Amino acid sequence: MQHITWLAVALFLADWCIRLGLSLRVVMVRRPIGTSLAWLTVILVFPFGGALIYLLIGETRLGSRRAERARNIHAPYQRWLDDLQGRRQVDWSALGAECEPLARLTEAAVGIPALPGNELTLLDDDGAVFDALVADIDAAQRTCHLEFYIWHVGGRADDVAAALLRAAARGVVCRVLVDAVGSKQFLRSALAESLRGGGVALRAALPVSLLRMLFVRFDLRMHRKIVVLDGETAYTGSLNLVDPRFFKQDAGVGEWIDAMVRLRGPAVEALGITFLEDWELETGEGLEKLRATGDVHRLDPCGPATVQAAPSGPAVRGDAIEQVLLMAVYAARNEIVLTTPYFVPDEPLLIALIAAARRGVVVTLLAPERVDSKLVRYASQAYYEDLLAGGVRLALFRGGLLHTKSVAVDGEFALFGSLNLDPRSLRLNFEITLAIYDRDFTCRLRKLQEAYLAKCEFLTAERWRGRGRGTRLKENVLRLLGPLL
Repeated sequence: MQHITWLAVALFLADWCIRLGLSLRVVMVRRPIGTSLAWLTVILVFPFGGALIYLLIGETRLGSRRAERARNIHAPYQRWLDDLQGRRQVDWSALGAECEPLARLTEAAVGIPALPGNELTLLDDDGAVFDALVADIDAAQRTCHLEFYIWHVGGRADDVAAALLRAAARGVVCRVLVDAVGSKQFLRSALAESLRGGGVALRAALPVSLLRMLFVRFDLRMHRKIVVLDGETAYTGSLNLVDPRFFKQDAGVGEWIDAMVRLRGPAVEALGITFLEDWELETGEGLEKLRATGDVHRLDPCGPATVQAAPSGPAVRGDAIEQVLLMAVYAARNEIVLTTPYFVPDEPLLIALIAAARRGVVVTLLAPERVDSKLVRYASQAYYEDLLAGGVRLALFRGGLLHTKSVAVDGEFALFGSLNLDPRSLRLNFEITLAIYDRDFTCRLRKLQEAYLAKCEFLTAERWRGRGRGTRLKENVLRLLGPLL
């Protein structure tokens, strides 16, 4: 009995030593206050378990060797991107007054200038995206570079695989990079084996294993969607390589609704270099070889749009894209419309949206009525009352899981890409966003957003106050953990 008592005392003391030690660690890391308080709650409330969760996902750990390699690789690639500086003669006087300051901030944050002379095609239907993508792959003569978070076998995604096999057979260099977790099933599939056997270079980004989890944070994911063909045509946006008719049909949220942009012009070079840096980090193929075979070359202007690529992720300044998003919100004078599947804002973004509404800006947030994560759903709903009280129009999409990520401001400029409005996208995942300074594209995006709004129900403060106490409790508990989701 005495042995049991001493064991209990030892466990109690060990638990509190661990809690206090990790609490001190959280305080010293100096993250956003909401994130720090959420981690302190987890560590102090849950004995041993909270400490284990923090050790697994509490810090941005790419792994010491990988982080060092990423730093070493980034410098020469940044010098490559610096070659774009001499071609940024943008006529800002023809654009809205907020565009040039936002472009300067974005360039300071990510090191890529805004480039004029681009042609943009907004593709708001998955069938149109796959038709265009397959046709462009079939037309490629030199290189096909694809990077996606998820590749899901079946339907139109298999058409892309077939097009890549045809391209490889005629001598085109095909490189495909997919996330090791998001595309786990695909990487083990017969289709992946067929691609490798057909000459397509297929690699997994950010691989995970039980051993690596001790040293590397497993939930830092490659969430980018980038296609670059012959160094001249690019795609990016929210659509993974999945056919919505087959993807996650058992999740009870309907088909996923996405949009992509097809891009030609000088900004394609920045997307091409971004892909090659990601490829080099995973393969070690070598900068000189990729310069020779990566098909990045100077492109002449071919359209009216000024476009700025903004890659983000934990390997560079973690708050870069968040600063860009906040400035876009504060720049709005008349109207801002945001679409996102996952809305779990931190305090600065929540304050910015409410402040915009209170100064007279029409702020409209479109989010799906149902999402594929109950935790995220309740965490998102925890902010609805504040948004409605602050004058933000909250539209819940009923036509499926609205997955398009977009921000349109004053009809003057837009942000478009893979970025969700949650802490994971803003600080942890590797994302790609286009800042598009073009009234015509922004107008087309607004028409798409209006089409989404036609399938939405606007939430009222009166209706929202009528939800049950149990739902309120779930929301408020998960709001405390929102910075960790």
